[in-house]
Order: sequence, then C-alpha cells, then structure tokens
Amino acid sequence: MKISVKSGAAEKEFTDVIVISLFENVKKIPSELNSLDKASGGTISNLLQNKDFTGKLNETVMIPTYKKSIPKRILLVGLGKATELSSDKVRQAAGTAARVIQGKKFKNPSMLLYNKTEYKGISIEEITSSVVEGVLLSLYNFTMYKTLKKEDKATINNFTLIVQKKDVLAKVKSVAKNTQTVAEAVCFTRDLVNMSGSDATPTFLANKAKEIAKKTGVKCRTLSHPDMKKLGMGGILNVSRGSSQPPKFIILEYNTRKKNNDTIVLIGKGVTFDSGGISLKPGMDMDLMKADMAGAAAVLGAFKAVSGLKPSTHIVGLIPCTENMPDGSALKPGDIIKFMSGKTVEVLNTDAEGRLILADAISYAKRYKPDAVIDIATLTGACVAALGTFATGMLGNNDELKERVNQAGKKCHERVWELPLWKEYYDLIKSNIADIKNTGGKYAGTITAACFLGEFVEDFPWVHLDIAGTFLVEKDTPYIRKGASGVGVRLLTQLILDWKKMRKKTGQK
Repeated sequence: MKISVKSGAAEKEFTDVIVISLFENVKKIPSELNSLDKASGGTISNLLQNKDFTGKLNETVMIPTYKKSIPKRILLVGLGKATELSSDKVRQAAGTAARVIQGKKFKNPSMLLYNKTEYKGISIEEITSSVVEGVLLSLYNFTMYKTLKKEDKATINNFTLIVQKKDVLAKVKSVAKNTQTVAEAVCFTRDLVNMSGSDATPTFLANKAKEIAKKTGVKCRTLSHPDMKKLGMGGILNVSRGSSQPPKFIILEYNTRKKNNDTIVLIGKGVTFDSGGISLKPGMDMDLMKADMAGAAAVLGAFKAVSGLKPSTHIVGLIPCTENMPDGSALKPGDIIKFMSGKTVEVLNTDAEGRLILADAISYAKRYKPDAVIDIATLTGACVAALGTFATGMLGNNDELKERVNQAGKKCHERVWELPLWKEYYDLIKSNIADIKNTGGKYAGTITAACFLGEFVEDFPWVHLDIAGTFLVEKDTPYIRKGASGVGVRLLTQLILDWKKMRKKTGQK
C-alpha cells in the first residue's frame, strides 16, 4: 500500500472517505473542520450536538455526503479524552479507522492531520508516525495458508495524509516514509512468527537473513554444524541433537565502517519449534511453539528496518537457530555441556533450551568488543505469570542501557518492566557437579534464566528482554490482529535511532 502526503483542505479532497479524528465530548469542532462541516450540511456538528458520536476512544461513525462535498464519505473516529491523549491512542484510532475502511473495501481513503496545536503538545512528527503505524499495522492479515476468493480480498491502494500547512509537508513526508519502513519490517516479522515450524526452519531463517543482506550496508554469513563444532558452541549443538533440521548460527552486520561509533549487538533466540525435547511439553498449546523463534524474527525485522533507515551506528545481529526435538540422539536431563566460553552446565530440564543457545551467542558477541548487547527471547512462562501480556520483562547489568531501552519502549508503546538480578538469585543456579545448572528451581524463573545468561556476559553492558508474554495477542486489538505481534522490531529500531555513545559502566552481580 502506498502512503501519500499532501497539503490542502479536507473539503476539497477527492477521496472515497476522509477520516476525521475527534476528542471525547467536544462542544465545538476544530476550526479546520468548519468548511467540511458546512459543505456536508452541518452533519458533523449535528452528530456531536445530538450525541450520536461522543468521541470515545476508537468509536466510529461513517457519514455519506451524498455529493454535498467532494469527499464521498466522512469517517469520524474517537481519540478519547483530550487530557489523556497519547501517541498510542492516535495509533489505535488510526488503526481502528483503517480496519473500518478495509471492511468497506474502499480503495483510496484520506485522513486529516490537524495543526499541531490540536494534538495538545504532541509533535506533528509523532502524530504522523503514530497514524502511519496504526494504519499499516492494523491492516496486516496473515493469509499465507488460506485459499481466498477474489471477493474476500480487501486491499487499500493508497492512503493519503492531508496537512494544512505547506511548511510541514516535507517533514511529514519524511516521517511517513521512515515509519512505513519500520511498519513493513514489523509485518515481515509477524509473517515469520506466524508461519508453520515445518516451513520456517533454521535454514529458512538463514536464507531470509541473506535476502536482507542484499541491501546496501548489510553483510551476512551463516555458521553451520562444522563451524560451530570448531568454535565449541556446545549449547546450540546439544539442543539440536534431537532434530533432523541442521542448526544455523546467523551473523548479520550493518555499517562495518563504524569509525568512532558504538557497536550494538542484537541477539535473538531462534528455536524454530520447541517440543521441550526429552522433557516433553504438554500437548495443549504446543502448536504455539512454532513461535519460539520470535526473538530471532525480531532481530531480522530490526535489520530489515535499519537497512532502510541508514543510522550511523555499527550493529551486529547474532541469531542461533535450531529445533528442540526428542529423538534417540536428543539431549537428556542430567547431561553436562561444555560451552564456547569454557563453562560447564548441568542440564536439569531440556525444555530450558533457549538459554543454552543464547549463551553461545553472548560469548560470540565478545569478539566485536560491543558497547551494548541486547538479547531478546521467548524465554520463560514465568515472565507471563509475572507481567501478563502487556509488558516485556527486562533484566540487565547496566542502568544506563536499561533506561535507554525503557525510554525506547515508552516511545513506541512496546513497554518493558525491570526485574532484579541480585547476587542471591545467581546462587540458585549453582550446580554440584558442573559450574552452573540450566534451571534455578520453581521460583523466580524469569530471573534465574537471566542469571544463567549473565554468567556468560563479561565486561560489556547487557540487557535481556523476555518477550514470552508479548510475542502474540490472543484477540484482535486496534492495530494488532490475533497472532504474532512483531514485538521487538519497533523497540530495537527506536533504540538504535535514538542511540548516543555509551559511558561504558557495567553493573555488578
């Protein structure tokens, strides 16, 4: 779909439908709507006066103009209370409007962006970004495996944003273009996560990484079983033992000519199907384990976005990919693994496999002398128990990096919540027969999983993001359909775009 931006008056726009957003219980319409209201016979003001439209968040009313004005229809959408306006509410309203338009099969809608004073302190750049994200993310629909009839397909060809001041036109066009790049990367990630595990294999993900590397500034190479064996990557090699699919270790690199810029390493868990291994999961909801590579998909999506946005930072992506399956060769409870770092691990539960493959990736990251390492993974059910589905768990060793991640999450509404990494928690993963063990008992599962990863982190700033609760939604929301959310792409991209040099202080455990 094409996003267009133009300046002009709403009442003169040739369009199937023009979207007008309004606050809750407004007594007087914004001055920008006076001409449109007059041209439509006072329909908007009459609806407000009669309280047929109240402006509650995501409320909609479609008004046919019957040729009284140039736009064929007016779609009112509620922004909620003016005092509670946020970028995410703008995103929701835009997404809600886009779904209504898609349902009506209109091909060329428009939306009015008010002068920035109407948005109560939120900049026109933020409004533009939120509207474009809301529209594009809401229209995503995973249909790869569906047989669709022609009449079932509802495609919007062009969505036009109308601004009333020419002096902001170039700015709005630039923001809309960059936001579309990010939103399309989110949809790319959603596709990967929604796919069948038999299709989205480690080899498939490696090939997707190679496709991303066709963009200028991105390089890709993939380590196969012999390469990993030579490096001593005991985590990924042992987890992959029970699978007929060969493991892959994907390395993406953007902007290798980094000069004096910081190096950020992004690590994504890529378990393309997790049966639990010998510690087999229950059958109920095991189908969702095709999505245990949502962290890997988020890193791939972030690279897809970054390759179009061209930030100056040096970025490395490390993605260990494997299945976790139970056959006669599979990793067993009680086995001892030696890792790339030299540490030994006692495996108590083969379903705690994500941390095993991430550990090798964290050790591999050391060769880049990183200024920051962020890993992202669907790691623990305990995180869902603790935080539900509205926040990603965050743990790490560096306050500055944690705050940067937190602020990026607030900006894009992919919110994070910090959990502690105190020394006492590290004691829970000590082993009697190896250096450490891969589970810490029945309490604080999210924290002890992060402690395990922390054992492989050395002297660089590090943050771990547990997206077990946020990688999917169970029902449609205004801009996310049931299924994969694509979480992490906007958060990591925002973090990179806002990046400033680190002060380089690590925490202590």
